[in-house]
Amino acid sequence: MALMHSLQKSAASSARFAFRSRFQRTTLPLLASRLASTISPKLNDPSLFKTDVCYVNGEWVKAASGKTFEVRDPATGKLIGTCPEFDAKDTENAIAAAGEAFKSFRTKTGRERSKLLRKWYDLNGKPFADAKGEVSYAATFFEWFSEEAPRIYGETVPSTIPGNRIVTLKQPVGVCGLITPWNFPAAMITRKIGPALAAGCTTVCKAPGETPFTSLALAELAHRAGIPKGVVNVITAHHNTPEVGETLTTHPTVQKVSFTGSTGVGKLLMKQASSTLKILSMELGGNAPFIVFDDADVDAAVAGAITSKFRSSGQTCVCANRIYVQKGIYDEFAEKFAEKVKGFKVGHGFDEGVTHGPLIHDRAVSKAEDHVRDAERKGGKVVVGGHKIADLGPSFYQPTVITGMTKDMAIASEETFGPVAGLFPFETEQEVIDLANAADVGLAGYFFSRDLERINRVAETLEVGMVGVNTGLISDAASPFGGVKQSGFGREGSRYGIDEYQHIKTITYGGMGKPLQS
Repeated sequence: MALMHSLQKSAASSARFAFRSRFQRTTLPLLASRLASTISPKLNDPSLFKTDVCYVNGEWVKAASGKTFEVRDPATGKLIGTCPEFDAKDTENAIAAAGEAFKSFRTKTGRERSKLLRKWYDLNGKPFADAKGEVSYAATFFEWFSEEAPRIYGETVPSTIPGNRIVTLKQPVGVCGLITPWNFPAAMITRKIGPALAAGCTTVCKAPGETPFTSLALAELAHRAGIPKGVVNVITAHHNTPEVGETLTTHPTVQKVSFTGSTGVGKLLMKQASSTLKILSMELGGNAPFIVFDDADVDAAVAGAITSKFRSSGQTCVCANRIYVQKGIYDEFAEKFAEKVKGFKVGHGFDEGVTHGPLIHDRAVSKAEDHVRDAERKGGKVVVGGHKIADLGPSFYQPTVITGMTKDMAIASEETFGPVAGLFPFETEQEVIDLANAADVGLAGYFFSRDLERINRVAETLEVGMVGVNTGLISDAASPFGGVKQSGFGREGSRYGIDEYQHIKTITYGGMGKPLQS
């Protein structure tokens, strides 16, 4: 049974909110939290729910130590299941399997790799009408890169030396270590595995300790799709995550590491990877500006800001963190924006009418609380929310709107990663560009305007890797995803995504200019 259908209730509520602006039920930050033991019997295909095992060399295996870690629902604290606590030795076994598999997998034709990815995509199935979101978005990366695999072209380059001919080939880099975050556990892994396999690479994927079960379900579907053993290996760890990360970044068999996560951890992994000069792709933290100019369609801007800021309760790397509104429309925007947020309902994801679920843990709640109190102390006014929701549990925080924000407040320079929207007033275009570009990160940025000259000018001036113009939603398998400055480097998705997993080899043929013999 297809993954979409197998997770129909668990994924549906997350997906609707995660990638659509209509908030009908829930935005629980993790797919895994829907796979709780209490709902496993409701799955059409319970065999997708893997506990106590990882996927290595085509087999389901336990950690050699026998150790496991618990995964709990952040909404209720209830145990979902347990996963193996892999260590360095376990990880090395997975790397060895990937290394051995690479010898034969690299020789498969692009069309053969395309068929495997397409089969994996087909096993994810068609989404229900009310479940279009992360699961379908994640599957599109298999579809997209299945179409890219047969179109890996080299070039013939004119030589400056008579008689020489220059040809370039694109070849897979080898074994890839992929490290993914908890907030979109399906899309983040498929966005890396898809291009890696399309290019002819093999992979060792470190699943997030907070949300491992989605990655393991995808591994099961890989097995069913006939992906050769050793090509896709999915491992788990929680307490041993630093040890596993160091193994992936230092092991000589691993040729590339792709990481999505915080800037701080990214810097550590880069330092470790320098020991073997690995190829790196880093999609790191953001602090996205969201700018509303006074010539914008205010209602459209409000809808876009809601979509960007509160998707997954603000726990996305591209969510609006600093919302700048020009003074001419500031009050109108703030009133309409606050009214929308007042209509949200926070609760457990399966409760009727719930629009927003918990944050990932109580530390995330504490950070949101710190940012709100800091803004209040410095003159900001909380007009909606602004408090923990103790009655629901330690991981819940009210969707919050703060007006009167200033650049000396913590939200101006720190990513909240929670449901807190601070509205900053500004007067001129130059002023807001300076404020937006003051951050040391540059992943995504958004702005709303109906002035064509301004649209082009601002889009080119913002120091970010991705710009949303008159939209709050920029995720698309066809679009290059990645940042600049301390938000990292490299691009995922799009036709550029496969380049991250390939070497360009140059072959020069001499003596090719001899005259024809009569």
